[in-house]
Amino acid sequence: MLKESCPGSVEIRTPKPEDIRCQKCGEKLEIWTDEPDTTCRKCGHVNARPVGTSCIEWCAYAKECVGADKLERLKKAIKK
Repeated sequence: MLKESCPGSVEIRTPKPEDIRCQKCGEKLEIWTDEPDTTCRKCGHVNARPVGTSCIEWCAYAKECVGADKLERLKKAIKK
């Protein structure tokens, strides 16, 4: 099936945690690969992850592949 083998959506369909530093205070934060941003527990700063070109922007099967809610959330983040 196409939606199960699409390499472009692997990090969206099966997210994993990544460590980043708060851009304001340097606190170590955890963000998941399917999240566009996270709020620092220490200072409250919203840290956005760089969102590059994604298959969800053009693929006709994106809604079925990653789910309607996640698709809408990620498309909003891409527009920012």
